[in-house]
Amino acid sequence: MTRTAFVTGANKGIGFEIARQLGEAGWKVLLGARSLERGKDAASELTRQGLDVEFLQIDMTNLDSIEQAAVTLRNNYSDVTLIINNAGMPGAFSSSFSDTREEHLRNAFEVNFFGTFRLNQRLFPLIKENEGTIVNVSTDMASLHFMQSSEYALNAFDYNSSKTANNAMTVAMAIELKNSKAQVFAVTPGFTKTDLNGNAEGGKSKEAGAAIIVGYATDGKRHNGEFLDVNGVYAW
Repeated sequence: MTRTAFVTGANKGIGFEIARQLGEAGWKVLLGARSLERGKDAASELTRQGLDVEFLQIDMTNLDSIEQAAVTLRNNYSDVTLIINNAGMPGAFSSSFSDTREEHLRNAFEVNFFGTFRLNQRLFPLIKENEGTIVNVSTDMASLHFMQSSEYALNAFDYNSSKTANNAMTVAMAIELKNSKAQVFAVTPGFTKTDLNGNAEGGKSKEAGAAIIVGYATDGKRHNGEFLDVNGVYAW
């Protein structure tokens, strides 16, 4: 039986690797991306590798685009059992609270929180019905514990706070699924070299970061309401 997954922000970086790894594991993957050209190119690349991948356009800053993608999923791919909300943007990746500008804060929240909220809310009934899984991709820096206790935390308030809000959404969704076979949880891949951080040195590869997310998404275990990193449950 074919399993169907939808991955947002999947035309490059960790998202592309998530799509590839799911495809290699036998999943049918709907590759979500804002750019029509880049999304089609990414899907075609994976199709050439023999994987079952289709492109589904979605702009996480545009409500009409999100609604159209949700309608397409419900009408044409109603068997979807896995949503991986990978799409994200850094704002300006500010260096401190004082340096944060409201416009950059709003830009980060528009994708990392509001766009993800809109998509999750529209697909929540389908995932509950299908007893599926929603994974909200997070970051170490969304953890208030980590930000207070780590010597190396980056005080990028615009990006960090948008992901902390995303974590709060994960908890709210998980409470609603407490008595359901469906589940939602958050995963941080940890410091990974991506375009989001300018491919900063010292991070793990995109393949390694994606493998952490895919591993938890497909291990068949109950992770509802958890925040996970490579070592297991991570502090909120």
